[in-house]
Amino acid sequence: MGFIRGWNVEYSIVLPVYNEQDNILPLYQELTPVLHSLGHPYEIIFVDDGSTDHTFERIRLLAAHDKRLRIVKFRRNFGQTAALDAGIKHATGNIIITLDADLQNDPKDIPRLLAKMREGYDVVSGWRWKRKDSFFKRFFSRFANRLRRWLTGETIHDSGCTLKVYKRECFKDITLYGEMHRYIPAILRFKGFRIGELPVHHRQRKYGTTKYNFKRLFKGFFDLLFIKFWNDFSTRPIHFFGTAATAQFVLAFVILIEQIIKAFIIRELLLGPLLILSVMLIITGFLTFIFGFLAEIMIRLYYREKPNYEVEAVY
Repeated sequence: MGFIRGWNVEYSIVLPVYNEQDNILPLYQELTPVLHSLGHPYEIIFVDDGSTDHTFERIRLLAAHDKRLRIVKFRRNFGQTAALDAGIKHATGNIIITLDADLQNDPKDIPRLLAKMREGYDVVSGWRWKRKDSFFKRFFSRFANRLRRWLTGETIHDSGCTLKVYKRECFKDITLYGEMHRYIPAILRFKGFRIGELPVHHRQRKYGTTKYNFKRLFKGFFDLLFIKFWNDFSTRPIHFFGTAATAQFVLAFVILIEQIIKAFIIRELLLGPLLILSVMLIITGFLTFIFGFLAEIMIRLYYREKPNYEVEAVY
């Protein structure tokens, strides 16, 4: 059963695309039989992330023959995270399904992910446990996943896999930016949603070229640090800045005591690098405390109209 005007859409499939002209038609031909088999109204949302080839034209040809297909077109390339955010914000379904448009994700895994969700999860993430990527991509992905699990406490193996299914309420009050699409499960875990994982198929890329590069790796690392800070200290930033300031004061005190003891021994107080470091630590400690108080004020303003908790249901 497809999408009929006036009916509620059950599934919204969000597909970020960038220069994937040769993958559009094969993806559509693989995806639609799977979605028909689900037995509920659906919509397919292509987000053209500023493609410079014939990707947009080929999506428009499909949209002319399938009213369930919608297009969000960017003026230029803004990145996968922005494309996912735009697609999710335009989605109307109760369940949002995301996957890559490069044919490396297998649409036949979608029913399995939905079945896993019915076990009581709010999100189910695909796990590319037999990846068909280069050694370079697999190595850095494994390193990034281990670092993410260590910093966030979120335990899924492959947060970078785009193939995921979400309940619509997961994205209430969430805006994605930077390279944060990799850390959506960590963000949702912090908000109290239940996260599941399922091994999925992963295939060799046939057409087009990968968009992965070193820049995305470093940007993703900085976004991870921000998510770690936000998860731990978003409601009380003074705890972070206060701890950092206290550590500086303690170190300054230890250095100052050492210099005083040394002065008694040699009967002369020398203005050396350690004494200057002690004074500098005291100054930077006070500045860190001030930053903490300013951050605390901003957070209280941020949460004035928005509670710092999530209500699942009221019975």
